[in-house]
Amino acid sequence: MARVVELSYYPVKGCAGTPVREALLTPAGLAHDRSFMVVSEEGVYRTQRRDPLLAVIRPLITPDGDHLTLTAPGAESLHLRVDTSGARREVDLFGTAYQGIDQGDEAADWLSDVLGARSRLVRTPPEHDRVTDGLTPGTSGYADSCALHVISRSTLGLLDTKLTGRGAHPLPLDRFRPNIVIDGWDEPHTEDRAHRLRIGDTELGYAKLAIRCAVTLVDQQTGTRAGPEPLRTLAGYRRAAQGGVAFGTKYAVLRPGRVAVGDEVGVPVWGESEL
Repeated sequence: MARVVELSYYPVKGCAGTPVREALLTPAGLAHDRSFMVVSEEGVYRTQRRDPLLAVIRPLITPDGDHLTLTAPGAESLHLRVDTSGARREVDLFGTAYQGIDQGDEAADWLSDVLGARSRLVRTPPEHDRVTDGLTPGTSGYADSCALHVISRSTLGLLDTKLTGRGAHPLPLDRFRPNIVIDGWDEPHTEDRAHRLRIGDTELGYAKLAIRCAVTLVDQQTGTRAGPEPLRTLAGYRRAAQGGVAFGTKYAVLRPGRVAVGDEVGVPVWGESEL
């Protein structure tokens, strides 16, 4: 029987995740997931692809979303009252224009010092209405694309077997930054074919494969690039039809609710893998 064994959300895009035992699942994903984003002074998103030190910034947000704390090695903690009503500014995410609410100079100075590049922090405004793509459309905050990223333990197990077979070390799951980790599927990459998921009182719709990028080369504990794995090994067996290498899947939220570690995972609709 498949069950949820890990849940994580990422309050600030590109920064460290927050593991939880239970979470509210909203139409945009786990509550507070990627609701903040670090941008350049020009409003262009920052990512671990260019700024790997984002990985060492650990956000903590209160359940009501009113207060955000940021910590990083060698820096004093920053405590912010979240602004959800301030002036909007245009921000750029993968070349698409969205709106963000700037969180002030104190946050900007703190992030600039940690990252070594002038930066600002923005939050999605309440009217944020992004539409995501894939087989099942949905919405999300500042995530790369869809609301939820799902991986199974058997999928990681196969990768680790291939890595060790090449003389490389197994990799921790945090390299892939999933929201939901599932155990109990014996066949690796079962998530490729699970086109509907029921978890607790929620339902998810398959959107697309997760095409991996250079973020998987970043050690999430140190914020340093440690490539070429896993991309080198994945290129040998997970090349996607649309290009790149695929590992894990993206889902849209069809029915919000609550999800928890230990919840049974049902698959009412199966489909073919897009690989």
